[in-house]
Amino acid sequence: MIKPKICILRSDGTNCDVELAYAFDKAGGNSQFVHVNELRTKKVSLKDFQVLAFPGGFSYGDDIASGKILAVEMVSSLKEELESFREKGGLIIGICNGFQTLIRTGLLPFGSLGKMDATLAPNDSGHFECRWVRLSPDKKSKCPFLQRIEDMGWYSVNHGEGKFFASDEIIKKVEERGLVAFRYVDEKGQSTQKYPQNPNGSINAIAGITDPTGRIFGMMPHPEKFVDLTQYPNWRREKIIKPHGLSLFENIIKFLKEGK
Repeated sequence: MIKPKICILRSDGTNCDVELAYAFDKAGGNSQFVHVNELRTKKVSLKDFQVLAFPGGFSYGDDIASGKILAVEMVSSLKEELESFREKGGLIIGICNGFQTLIRTGLLPFGSLGKMDATLAPNDSGHFECRWVRLSPDKKSKCPFLQRIEDMGWYSVNHGEGKFFASDEIIKKVEERGLVAFRYVDEKGQSTQKYPQNPNGSINAIAGITDPTGRIFGMMPHPEKFVDLTQYPNWRREKIIKPHGLSLFENIIKFLKEGK
C-alpha cells in the first residue's frame, strides 16, 4: 500500500521538524520537508500531499507574537491553496508553534480562515516552560485520531506562549461542540488549573483542539517527542510499554489508509 504523503512545512526558525517527520514515518507515513517559499513560488503544491503538518519552534523568531508572521503569510499568500487542500479532504496538523499558527490563521477552532477567534497567550508563570506533563484525551471529542490513546500519558512541553484563551462565548462553543482533544490533568487523571500540572494556565485545562470536522488538529505539547520509549527519561521506572505519543500518529496514518 502506498504510504500517505506528509508535508512537513518549514520556515525560518522552525525546529522539531525532523522529530515530527520521524514520528509520521515511524507510524507508516512518507514525510517530505517543504519550505513555505516552495509553496509561494509553486515549486511544490499541497495537492500532492494528504497531510499538512506545522512543526514546533520559533517561526520567524516569533517576532510580534508566536506563529503570527507565518499565519499572516499563510492567509495572505496561500489562502486559495489552503482552501483547496481543505476541500479535497486534506488533514492539517499543528504542534506547539504550529498550533499557535493554526490559531492565528483562524483554522482553529472553527475553521474560519482569516478570522481569529482565540489565542495562545503568554504562560501564567511568566517564563518559558520545559517539562513533562500529563495529558488525557477528552472523551467528548469527535476527533478520529484519539482512538487507542492512553487515558493518561506523558508529553513534553516547550513553550512560552501556550495559554489557550478566548472569550466566555468562544470557550462555551468549543466545549459544546466537542472540539477539545486533550486536557492537562493531575496524577489522578482529572483536568487541572494547578501549576505545574497545567504549565501555562490554559482555560479549562485545554491542551489541544480540533475544528468541527476533526480534520484540523492542534496541540501545545509535543507528541512527536515520545514515539520511542527511550525518549522519556522514566520509561523503565514507570514500566511504560508503548510511547505515549506514537498512537496519535498511528491513528492519523490508519485514518488516511482507510480512505476516511
